[in-house]
Amino acid sequence: MDMKDQHAPHPVGRPRRFEVHEALDRALNVFRRRGYEGASLSELTRAMGINRPSLYAAFGDKEALFRKVVDRYFEGPAAYVRQALKEPTARAVVERLLYGSAEIQTAPGSPPGCLAVQGALACGRAAEPVRQVLIGRRHDMEAALVRRLRQARRRGDLPASCNPADLARYVITVILGMAVQAAGGARRNELERMVRIALQAWPK
Repeated sequence: MDMKDQHAPHPVGRPRRFEVHEALDRALNVFRRRGYEGASLSELTRAMGINRPSLYAAFGDKEALFRKVVDRYFEGPAAYVRQALKEPTARAVVERLLYGSAEIQTAPGSPPGCLAVQGALACGRAAEPVRQVLIGRRHDMEAALVRRLRQARRRGDLPASCNPADLARYVITVILGMAVQAAGGARRNELERMVRIALQAWPK
């Protein structure tokens, strides 16, 4: 199956059985709800509306599918992270990150929590590559925030005494903690109260 152009006309007599992005979104919900190891192939194919041969042909094995789902997640629901880093001030960056996290982690119609946290919980040795993928994504996010906060300090938007690495780690820790709370049933307004408390510690 050619996935390079999903909108190209299909040969007569061979209609596409499913839309790739829609199938990935459905798989994303399963992985967010079950985690990587908890999501069975039967549950994934049922949610995606395809059979196993179609899954293997379009996405590869379960690990390859998960990697594609992670890409889809960070290009879609978690794209707010890239947008937040473009905010004009360091505080505005962090506010958008924290409030954006509260929104995505409690979005109606989606499993609560965050794929980057829930996806690799309780992974065994065989799933170590998957765990490392998610750890890498979280590290990338933290590193991008460190760079943005260093830029803010150079411009005088943060006090010279601030340590951008420590501040970024604090923000990421709050986000990850919110994800755990959301997965445990915390509502958006409850997470936003955590955000307001966290922002009280912002350097002045």
